[in-house]
This record gives sequence, C-alpha cells and structure tokens, in this order.
Amino acid sequence: MMKNYPHATARLLFGIFFCTAPVTVALAGVPNAIRTPLSLDYNGDNVDLKKEKEAKEAEATKSPDLFGPTTGPLPFFGEEIRKRGYDLPDPYGIGYNHMNMRQNIKVNSIDFSGLKLFGFPIPQSIFKIDVGHTRERSLTDTAKLDTWLFPFLNVYAVVGHTKGSSNSTVSVNAPIIGKMSDIDFILKFKGTTYGAGTTLAYGYHNWFGTMDFNYTRTNFDILDGSTTAYTFTPRIGYRFTVPGSTKYSIPVSHASLWVGSMYQDVSQNFGGNLSNLHMPANLINLVNFVNKDKEGRFRVKQHLQSPWNILVGGQYELTRNFNVMTEVGFEKRNSIMVGGEFRF
Repeated sequence: MMKNYPHATARLLFGIFFCTAPVTVALAGVPNAIRTPLSLDYNGDNVDLKKEKEAKEAEATKSPDLFGPTTGPLPFFGEEIRKRGYDLPDPYGIGYNHMNMRQNIKVNSIDFSGLKLFGFPIPQSIFKIDVGHTRERSLTDTAKLDTWLFPFLNVYAVVGHTKGSSNSTVSVNAPIIGKMSDIDFILKFKGTTYGAGTTLAYGYHNWFGTMDFNYTRTNFDILDGSTTAYTFTPRIGYRFTVPGSTKYSIPVSHASLWVGSMYQDVSQNFGGNLSNLHMPANLINLVNFVNKDKEGRFRVKQHLQSPWNILVGGQYELTRNFNVMTEVGFEKRNSIMVGGEFRF
C-alpha cells in the first residue's frame, strides 16, 4: 500500500524533436497524502483521541478544494484509501504546457531521388552529401487531459502544435557542379502532435517517485506520413508544506522539487518532397535545375546524439485545484518547460 503521496503535478509536453521528429513530454500528477499516518496503537480509550488529533493535524495541512470532497468512482479503491486516512488529489485534470528545446542531431545519410538532367534520370549515387554539425530547436504547446484510474496509476492524452528548425553544415559533391562546402542548411518545420501515456507513482511520507511512459505521433508539413516517439522518464522528489496565514486569509499550500532523467526513442528515417524544403540560395538553384517536374524526393537517416538527459523541476500548488510547474533539462539536450494544471 502506498503511503503519504505528494502532489507533484506536472505536464509534458512538450514536444521534443530530433531534427523533424518531436517527442511530447508529460508528467502526471502524483497524489498527495496526509503527513501523519493514523495511529496503530489500539490500547485503551486513547485510540479515539489520537485519531481525532491526527485527523485535525492532517486537515490543517490540506489546501481548500473548490469542489468539496470527491464523490465520483475514480480513482478505483480511492474511497477505501481515504477511509484509512489518506488524502488523494482530485481525479481529473486539464493542463497546458509550453516547451523550448535544443539538442544535437547525428545525421547518418541524406539521399536524393527522382531527379532528372535534360530529361534523363540521375542515379541516386551521383550525389555525395556530407552533413556536419546539426543543431535543432523546437517550440511546442500542448494541452493534456488526465485521470487517476488507481491511486498509483494515472493515464493521459495529449494534443498540441510544434514548430521549429534545424541548422546543419552540409557539403555536396557531384559531377559537373563539383564540390560545394560548408553550406548552412536550415530546415523549418511545423505540425500537429498527439499521443497518450501513463504514469506510475509511489510515495512514502513526503518523498515520492514516478515513472512516466509516453507515446506520440506527429504529422509534419514537410514530411510524408508521421513520425513516432517513445519516452521513459523516471523522477524522484520531495514535497513541502507551505504554511498559510490566517491574518491575510492565505490557505496552506504545497511545493515540490524533483530530479530525474529522460530517455527518448524516436523514429529515425523520414522523407518527403524536395519542393517542400526551404533550401539556401546557393543550393536551391542547383536542385531546381534537376527537379523541374517537382518529383524529386529526399530521404534522411539520423539519430539523437544522446538519448538520455538530466531533469530538474519544481511545482507550486496555488490552490488544491490549480498548480504551476517548471522543469529544466540539460546535459547534451537543453530544455525548459513551463505549465499549469486545473484539477477537479
């Protein structure tokens, strides 16, 4: 049985890109619980007095709820948990997140096909393309709906919009045109992201831990089909009680701090039409010369330079029903996420 869950609510996502493939990050809320467990001393008449005292102490650390006590069916077994003295969060949540992310990409290969010279097909192998340093940046806004199915299990769905760009140093070598070196190749993209995930949570006194599993698909304006991404994010943190003020009518609140890490597995092969790319001027003239019928295609194979990064985050409970959070990522993948959530 889980004891003393903290309420560390946060959201993903955020989309996380690898060149043109985002990952939406989402953190599910972690249920809070009373700080003092019910007494296990059943000797004599002091039992009821101890329980009453502990209940008052627990009530004093709770933030006010706009909707009163939870009466719905979720989470399953929630009523039994509350009867044992535990305080769970409201079961339903609506959240919004904004994420700014930058990371390095390793491009394995870029291939062109469907190109013609004076009406004759150009062999795919004639172009030798080398890609140097690649850095991408993405901005993602997402909305999220979630619910606690069990006191330890949260499920959610996300939908959002992502835009961004990647900057690569490219060299092209081909017969007739010779070699073009150190071309700044900027790829701009935007699209819609949607997905789902689940979070397992456990708490002991004011300490808590979560494991988040997330799957997303993204449809981009410059790519064929969609890209997919899987993420796994473990976190561990501590929840603090923030005293209120009777004089100024400020209720008791809570704040949480945590550290964690994120692993990403993103689809690494994608392609599209060359006409949809925003290419530099010294390259677009060459491509247009051999792509007059607009049937030229590109195919890219790439991967993240580092699938893991480190996370540090915090959440503040303005009221029991509304909280705000932020999370920073670093170590080869830099990100900052801010968001808010309303629970009912």
